[in-house]
Amino acid sequence: IDFDLLLENVKDLNSLVGEGMSEIEHTARGARLRRPEPLPLTLYRNGIVVGHGALRPYQHPATQQCLQDIMDGFFPSELQPRFPDGV
Repeated sequence: IDFDLLLENVKDLNSLVGEGMSEIEHTARGARLRRPEPLPLTLYRNGIVVGHGALRPYQHPATQQCLQDIMDGFFPSELQPRFPDGV
């Protein structure tokens, strides 16, 4: 795994969804600015942790698919149902 390229692709994906930008959230009394909650990706020597989930070994097929999606410049397909507009 080329970790430098992986991190660069994560940065590119973050910029696509407007990292650091606020969204307008409508409330009963008007509206307010809200920052979207980030989804952490933690890289370890023996695997990754997505969000607050369990350690996923690099050899696991789902982990390999997740990392391949990022390396290809896409959000991980496993996150699309939860985050249709990106994370």
